[in-house]
Amino acid sequence: MEEIIGKVLVGKVIEESTKPVVDEVKKAVGFGEILKRVKSILELMRPTVDSIKQSSSGELDRPKEENEKLIQLFEEGETLIRKHSRSHYLVSNWIYAGKITAFYDSLRLFYKYYIPLKQSKNIMEILALLEPQSKSGNGGASGSGSGRIGFLGSEGKGQSGGCSAPDPPKFMVGLDMMIKLKKLVVEGDATVVVVTAPGGCGKTAVVLKLCQDPDIKGKFKDNIFYITVSKVPNIKLMARKLFEHNHRSVPEFETDEDAINELKQLLENQAQKAPVLLVLDDVWGGPDSVESEFPLHKFVEFKIPKCRILVTSRYEFPRIGSTYKLDLLDAKQAKKLLLHSALLTDEDKDLDDDLVDEIVKRCSRFPLALKVVGGSRRGLPVDIWKSQLLEWSEGQSILDSEEDLLDCLQSSLASMKAKLKDCFMDLGSFPDDKKIPITALIDMWAELYKLDDNGVHAISNLHKLCLQNLLNLVVTRRDPMDKDESWYDDNAFVLQHDILRDLAIRQSSQELMEERTRLFLDLTGNKLPDWWSQQNQPFIVKARLLSISTDEMFCSSSWCNIEAPEVEVLIINFQTKEKHYTLPEFMKQMVKLKVLVVTNYGFSIPELANFSVLGSLPSLKRIMLERVSIPTIYNTMVVLKNLEKMTFVMCKINKAFFDSAIKIPEMLPNLREINLDSCNDLVGLPEWLCDLGQLRKLSVSNCHKPSELPEGIGRLENLQLLRLHACTKLLELPKTIGSLQKLSFLDVSGCSRLKKLPEQMGNLCNLRKIYIRRCSRLTELPPSCMDLNKQLKIICDPEMARHWEDHYDVTHSRNETTLTWL
Repeated sequence: MEEIIGKVLVGKVIEESTKPVVDEVKKAVGFGEILKRVKSILELMRPTVDSIKQSSSGELDRPKEENEKLIQLFEEGETLIRKHSRSHYLVSNWIYAGKITAFYDSLRLFYKYYIPLKQSKNIMEILALLEPQSKSGNGGASGSGSGRIGFLGSEGKGQSGGCSAPDPPKFMVGLDMMIKLKKLVVEGDATVVVVTAPGGCGKTAVVLKLCQDPDIKGKFKDNIFYITVSKVPNIKLMARKLFEHNHRSVPEFETDEDAINELKQLLENQAQKAPVLLVLDDVWGGPDSVESEFPLHKFVEFKIPKCRILVTSRYEFPRIGSTYKLDLLDAKQAKKLLLHSALLTDEDKDLDDDLVDEIVKRCSRFPLALKVVGGSRRGLPVDIWKSQLLEWSEGQSILDSEEDLLDCLQSSLASMKAKLKDCFMDLGSFPDDKKIPITALIDMWAELYKLDDNGVHAISNLHKLCLQNLLNLVVTRRDPMDKDESWYDDNAFVLQHDILRDLAIRQSSQELMEERTRLFLDLTGNKLPDWWSQQNQPFIVKARLLSISTDEMFCSSSWCNIEAPEVEVLIINFQTKEKHYTLPEFMKQMVKLKVLVVTNYGFSIPELANFSVLGSLPSLKRIMLERVSIPTIYNTMVVLKNLEKMTFVMCKINKAFFDSAIKIPEMLPNLREINLDSCNDLVGLPEWLCDLGQLRKLSVSNCHKPSELPEGIGRLENLQLLRLHACTKLLELPKTIGSLQKLSFLDVSGCSRLKKLPEQMGNLCNLRKIYIRRCSRLTELPPSCMDLNKQLKIICDPEMARHWEDHYDVTHSRNETTLTWL
C-alpha cells in the first residue's frame, strides 16, 4: 500500500506541477511568474519529500538515486526561495532572477532524465512548456552579461603584455594558509588544484603570493603563467595570450576545442624546459551557476607529467583534482587587517578592544568586508564606529550569504557624500575585472556632475574611493617627477573587485527600472529582458547614464527599441564574432547624449555599422572608441557641430582619415581634443586635421607607422599640447611647428629615430615643458631654444641630462613602468 502511495505521490507532484504551467503557457513568461510557479511546485513536492525521508527507498520501490535527486532539488529550491524572500531590496529580483530561472531549468532536466518513462506524457507537457522559458532568457539577471574576458579585459589594451603573475598585495595576513597549498602544488599527485572560497576571501592574493615563493619559482622557473578566466571565458583569447607570452606564432583557432588542443601542445613543449605552473584565476561556472561553464575537465585531460594547474574559484569542482578550501582569517589576523585598513594600531588610545572585536565578529572575519569597513571609517571618531555597530546588532552574521556581504559593504557608503557615491555607482557601467580608463571617467563626470574638464576633481574622487578600498588606481607608466600629468594619458586606469561592482549595481538599481538615473543592461545572446523585448511600444527610461554590455552571441542587427530621452552618457561594452557591430537605431532619440564610450573586448576588430546615427545627436561632445574599425563615414556627412573630444584606442582609422572627399573641419567645427593611441594602421596624420581651428590638444601615442607630420600643422593656432609618444618611425618635426604660439607642452618621448628639432622651436614663446625620454639620437636642441631657457623645463633620461643641464632647467628620472596590474 505504501509503495502505491509513494508512486501516486510522486506522480501527483508531476501531474499537479504542470497545472500552473499549462494555465500560463500562452502568456509572456517573466520572472515574477517563474517565481510563483517554483513556489507552487515546491509546495506540491513537499509531501512526497517528507514521505521519502520517513521511509526507505525500498518501501517506495523507487531508485535510490531518483529519491536523492528529488530531495536535493527540493532543498535547493527551498534555500533559494528563502534567501530571496529574506532580502528587502527591490534589486533582489534582478540578483535572483538568473538563479531561480536556472533552478526552474533544473526541474526540466529532472523531469527529463530521472522520472520513469510511464510518466512521459506529463513530462513532455512540462518540457514543452519550459522550453520557451529557457530560450527567452533570465529576465536580465545580474551576472549573465558580457562580464570579463580574461587577460584582454585585465590589461585592456592590447595584445601585448604577458602572462606573468602580478605582484601580491604588500600587506597580507594569514600567510600560514599558504603552506598546505604549496605542498599540494609541489608534492601532490593531482594535475589540478582548486583554491575555493566565496568572492573577496583572498584566493587570488594567496595564489599570487605563492607564485612569488622562492621554492615555487625555483621549481617552475619562467614557466609560471597567470590567466584571469572570469564569468564569460574566452578560450581562444587565453590561448592566444599564452602563445604570445612565450614568443610563439599564434595558430588559427576555429573553435575552443582547437584552442585547447593547441594549448596542450604549447604546455607540453614548455614542460620540456622546466615544470609548468598554469594559474587560472577566477573560474566561474559551478553546478548552481547561470554563467558559462569553463571546461576545466579538458585541462585535467592534458595529463602532462610536469604540468600543474592552479585554479581559484568561488565554486568547488569535487570531481576535478584536489580542492583546497581557503579558511577565513582567525580573530587575531582579522583584527590586524581591520586595524591596518583603518590606519589604527593596538596602542591607539581611543580604541576599544571590545568594539574592534565585535566589528570583526560582525564582519565574520571576511577579508574584503574588513578592508572596506576599516577603510571607509578611516580617521572617523570612535562614536561613528559604535553607531555602525548598533545598526548591525539586530541582524545575523554579515556573511550568511554573498548577498549579505553586499549589505555589509553597502553600509560603507552610508556616510559618503552624494556626488562621491554617484561616482562609485557609475563604475558599475563597466564589465567585471576590466580596466576602466580614467580619461573615460573624466569625460563622464565632467558632463554628468559638471566637474572640471581637466579631471582634477575626478581624480580626487578616485583617490578618495581608493582610500576606502572601493577600487584600485593603476598607472602603468609614471613619471615620479611629474605625477599629475601621468593621470591624463591612457596608461592610467581603475580596477575594481567584482563584488564591489555588484555593490555599485545594487546601489544603482533600487528604483523601478524605468525610474533609475543609471541603468545597467547585461545581455547574453539575443535573450533580451522580458521587460524590454515584450513591450508593445518602446520602453521609456529616465536614466541619465545607460550602460549596455553584450556578449559575442548577441546579434547587433536585432536591437529592440528603447526610448531614453534623458541619457547623457551611453556606454556600450561588447564582443562579437561578426565583421560588423551595429550601433542601435534608438540612439537617434538621445537628444541629450553628450558622452559616448564604445569598447570591444573581443578577439577581432569589427567595423562599426550604422555610424551615421551619430549625426542625429545634437548634444554629443565626447566620443571614446576602443578596438573598432571606423568606416569611411565622412562621405555620409556625419556633422557633429558640438563635438569637442575624440579618443581612438587600438582602432583602425586610416581609411576613415584619408578616404574622404568632404571638408572634415566643417563637420567638426568645435573639436578641441584628439587622442590616438595604438592605432597601428595609421600611416600619418591627414592634412585636413591642420584646419581644425579650435584644436587645443593633439595626442598621438604608440602609432608606429607615421614618419612625419603634415606641413600645415602650423595652422593650429590654438594648439596647447602636442604629444607624440612612442611614434618610433617619426624622423623629424616640420619647420612650421614654430608657428604654434600657444603650445606649452611637447612630448616626443620614445620617438627613437628623431635626431633633431627644427630651428623654429625658438619661436614657441609659451613652451614650458619638453619630454625627451628614450630619444638617444636627439642629443641637442636648436640654438634658438636658448631664448626660452628661463621658462623651459626639459624632462629626459639621466644619461642624456649632461647635454642640456648647463643651459636649461633639466629634470632627469627614469620613467617607471609597472606590469603588476596584468
